[in-house]
Amino acid sequence: MTDLASIDLDFVKLGSTGIQTSELQFGTWRFGRETQEGNVEIDEQRGKELLSAYETAGGRYIDTADIYGGGQAETWIGDWLEDRDRERFTIASKIYWQTRDGDPNSRGTNRKNIRHRIDALLDRLGTDYIDVLYIHRWDDTTSARELMKTLNGLVEAGKVHYLGASTLRPNAWKVIKANQIARREGWEPFTVLQPRYNLADREIEGDYLEMARREDLAVCPWSPLGQGFLTGKYSREDGLTGESRAAESDRFQANYLTEANFDLHEELDAVAEEVGATPAQTALAWLMHRDGVTAPIVGARTVDQLEENLGAAAVDLSDEQVTRLTEAKPGPYAGL
Repeated sequence: MTDLASIDLDFVKLGSTGIQTSELQFGTWRFGRETQEGNVEIDEQRGKELLSAYETAGGRYIDTADIYGGGQAETWIGDWLEDRDRERFTIASKIYWQTRDGDPNSRGTNRKNIRHRIDALLDRLGTDYIDVLYIHRWDDTTSARELMKTLNGLVEAGKVHYLGASTLRPNAWKVIKANQIARREGWEPFTVLQPRYNLADREIEGDYLEMARREDLAVCPWSPLGQGFLTGKYSREDGLTGESRAAESDRFQANYLTEANFDLHEELDAVAEEVGATPAQTALAWLMHRDGVTAPIVGARTVDQLEENLGAAAVDLSDEQVTRLTEAKPGPYAGL
C-alpha cells in the first residue's frame, strides 16, 4: 500500500475557471448516510479522519452536497476546516433535492429555494463562500433564464465563485442553452460539469463529452468505480458477495452484474496485473487518461480504501493499455 504522505497529488486546471484542482477530488456522499438498517456508513470521526488523510496526500478539493447526511457532511467539513486555512481548499457543494416534507418549493432550482439553500449551506460549512456551486440535477419546472439569473446573483454577491451542473443522464443541449442565455445577458455561465462516467458507464461519450471539450468545461466524474463494481469485489461465478449494500438492489444487478461488464473486468484485471496496480487504481487511471476528463471524484469508507484509490495518481498506462480498456466495452459511440 502506498504511503499517503508520498502520494502528493498534482494540481490540474479546472476548465476555464482559472483555478487549479487536485487531480483526484474527494467526495463525501457517504458522510452521515444511513443504511436501510439504520447504520451510519461514515460517522463524524471517520469522516474527519478521511479528510485528514486526503489532506496528507496533498488533496485540496472537497466535494459535498447539502443533502449528504441531511446536512451533516457540510457541518463536519466546516468543523474540520476550523483548524485550517480555508483558502488552501476548494470546496464544492450542490443544491436541488427536497429538504422539507410537504413543501414543493424546497426542491429544484427555483429562485426561492436556491437563495434559501445557499445561506444554510454556507452556515453549515462555516465559510462566507463556496468555490463551486452545482445544481445537483436539472429542474425542468424552472426556466433556464430564472436559474442562470439567480445563480449569477450569488456570484455577484460573493457567495459563489464558479457554477457547475451535475447530472445522471447526458444533457449537453441543456448546458449549452443555459450558457447561451448567461453569456447573452452578461451573467456567469456553467464552467464545471459533474456527470457519471466510468469504464462501465459510458453514456456521456459523444455529444456531452465533446461539448465539454469544445467549450473548455471542466469534467469531474462521479461514481468513477461504478458503485464498487470496478474494484473487483464481484465475480462472474459467485455473483453478489454481500460485501456491498449497493449489491442488494435490483438496479445494481441489472446495471453492473452483466456478462458484458464481467468481460470488461477480465481485461481490467489483466491490465492491472501488468502495471502492478489494483483494479480500482487501474480503472481510475483509465479515467484520468480520457481526453476531456479533468479530475475524477473518489470516495472511500476507510482510510485504507482512500489510500488505495489515491494511489491511482501514480499508475502510468500506455496508449495500448488505454485502448484495450476502452475497447473492452465500447461506449455508445464507436471510436470515442
